[in-house]
Order: sequence, then structure tokens, then C-alpha cells
Amino acid sequence: MDPITFLILMVAALMLLMFCGLEIAWSVGVVATAGLIWYTGQPIDQLAAATWSSLNSFTLTAMPLFILMGNILGNSGVHERLFNAIDKWIGHMPGGLVCSVIFGNAIFAAMSGSTIAATATFGKIAFPVMEKKKYDPALSLGAIASSSILAPLIPPSILLIIYGAWQGVSIVDLLAAGVIPGLTLTALFIITVVIRVMINPSLAQRQEKVPLAERVKALTDILPFALLIFGVLGAIFGGLMTPTEAAALGSFLAIVLALLAGRLTLPILKKSLLETLSVTSFSLFIMAMATVMSHTLNSAGIIPLVKDYVISLPIGKYGVIIMFFMMYIVMGSFFDSWSMLFLTFPFVMPILMNLGVNPIWWGVIYVMAGEQSTITPPFGLSLFVLRSVVPQHTMGTTVRGALPFMIPIYLNIILCMVFPQMCLWLPSLIK
Repeated sequence: MDPITFLILMVAALMLLMFCGLEIAWSVGVVATAGLIWYTGQPIDQLAAATWSSLNSFTLTAMPLFILMGNILGNSGVHERLFNAIDKWIGHMPGGLVCSVIFGNAIFAAMSGSTIAATATFGKIAFPVMEKKKYDPALSLGAIASSSILAPLIPPSILLIIYGAWQGVSIVDLLAAGVIPGLTLTALFIITVVIRVMINPSLAQRQEKVPLAERVKALTDILPFALLIFGVLGAIFGGLMTPTEAAALGSFLAIVLALLAGRLTLPILKKSLLETLSVTSFSLFIMAMATVMSHTLNSAGIIPLVKDYVISLPIGKYGVIIMFFMMYIVMGSFFDSWSMLFLTFPFVMPILMNLGVNPIWWGVIYVMAGEQSTITPPFGLSLFVLRSVVPQHTMGTTVRGALPFMIPIYLNIILCMVFPQMCLWLPSLIK
């Protein structure tokens, strides 16, 4: 059997298993193991060797600690103070509450790195306030779902940590590379809201400006979060701690912050630990199975074959990047960003490295290209999370509100492609 026929059978088998309801990690593992033994003729020992090589990384130990930090802060509800404080400063703008959600998501991103946690947190805290003040439900839900994309972009990003550990790219450089694109995307989101509300004032009521004394007092609610962010990221970028050590510090500070706020209880701690265990085990399992799949395809000669074909296309480096971007737009309707990372990168990375694409720059581009899947119907992850948190509104309402926010996402990707130093300047400065 020639390699192309084998690849078609592998893809068909993978799709069949997933459509039958088998989780993606198990589907990839079953297909990859069957191909490893049947087509390549390698012993089952290679399964253990491939999985061990992918998971035997000290860098990956930062992942569960950052996830725990975000879970503690999200489950304890301390972000309610943060949202209220931000709203006092920018709530008077057109669509002020929505702008507060976006700005709050940017700050939450620097303490979590989880799209799901960001969506659920602001769905519970912010949407009831916006609904009470007669904000348009589509705009409100769309902003909550869309701005959660900031979580895996602004450090500490769980997705960038996984990407860096799997591909052998500096985690510190990747985290630094996400800072400026994350800030520009935050600004573009807010500009989008302001323009939409100025064109159609019925989308959001205008709030009165809070007195300066009350706004200054609100800074005391923001200060603990600022100290946590600067403590963790400052330790990483300043070279004082490894990402793992900084993640441990962040988890400890999150527990202290929740305790001081009187929000940490044993059930919340238990829930946070179990959620951390669930997300971490799922992530590492699919990463291990994807490594087996990559090993199988490489041993079968498929990856070199695909690489040579794509590189030979007369479309140039950026043509290939745009082709991959379009592929992720289509796949985003059916897969989440983590699944797309593990399924496609065995093919994508060899091609991009051969074309001389900077892996740090590409990591940031992929996060934005892949994370748009969270608001892409019919299987957008943030859409389902918001549906469970705000059951009184249909998923169609959220989709209608989220689609206009695709424009700033794509615009930010174009800016990073035209001005790659947006991603590369801060890593070079830290070095």
C-alpha cells in the first residue's frame, strides 16, 4: 500500500471513530497505534517510547500550576471585585460595561491562561449586570465569548506552554511574544465595541461617570491582582524564576488572595484541584497520542512526502501561511484549538521550519488562528460554555454577537504578519 492510500485510510478511520462518539485523544491513539503496528511493522515498544519522549519535560510542570492558579481565582469569585473596579474607571464609555468585560478578560488572562475559565467567570459575573442595565444580549454574550480568546494569548498561556514544550521552543520567549499582540487585540476589541455602540446607541445604555474619589478608592481592589500579575510575570521575564517556579508562586498567591477575600472554602479548593487534574490529564494524554501519530506518519514516509509537496507549491512562504490559516478557519468549526494543534502540527511544523518561519512568531499567530474556533459555530467551545452559564439565551444569540469580533481578530493577525516585531521585539529585549 502506498503512503497516500495509507494516509487516507488513517484520516477516514479517525473521522469514523470521532463521529461514533469516541473522544479525540482515544481516536488518535487507536488509529496511530494500529498504523504503527500494521503498516510500519514496528514493535509496540515504540508506543511507550514515543509517549515518554513527549511527556518527559520539566517545562510541562508549569501547566497544571498555572491551571490551578486560574481555577482558584475563577471558582472563588474574587474577580467580581476586579470587574466592579474596572467598571468604575471605564464604565462611562460607549458600551462601558462591555469594555469593562474585555479589559477584565485581559487582566484575567494574565492570571489564568484558560479560555473556558475566562468565559465561565465573566458569564457568571458580568452578564447579569449587563442584562440588568438593558444591554443588548447579543453584544454582551458575544463580547464575553470573544474576549476570552485573550486568555491563551496574554501570558501565562497554557496553549503556548504546551506548544513550546512539544516543539522545543523557549517558553519564556513564547510568553513574552504574546504580550504586545494581546494588548493590541484588547484595544481592537474595545474600539469595535465603541464604534458599534456609537453607530447604534440602543445596544447599550450610557452610564454616568463615577466621581474621581470613588475611582481612586476602587484601585485598592485592583492592586492585589496587579501584584500577582507583576510578581509572576516579572519573575519569569526578569530571569528570577523558571516558568514552573513562577507558576507555583502564582498558585500560592492565588490561594492567599482568595483567603484574604474570604472566598476560599474546602469545596472550592477541592473543585479547583479536580478541575486542574481533569484539564491536565486530558491535555497530556492527547499530546502523547499525537506524538505517537506523528511518529507513525513519519515512519510511513507521509510527513516528508507532504512537506516536499507543499514546499514545491508556487505560492511562497506567506502563501503557505495563509493556506494554513484558511485550513484552521475550516477546522475551527469542528475542532478546538488544542485538538487542531496536535492533529496538524506534525505536518505543519516541518513545512514552516523548512520555509524559515520563526517558531516564536508562528506560535502567537497559531493561538489567534486556532482560538477563533471557540466562537465558530457549530462546535465553538465558548458558545457551549456560555449556553450552560446563561441558559435563558440561545446559542444563536451568542454567535450573532460574536461574529463582528472576528474582524479585530483577523486584523490583529494581519498586523502581526505585516509587523512581525509585534511578536519578536519583547523576547529579543528580554534576552
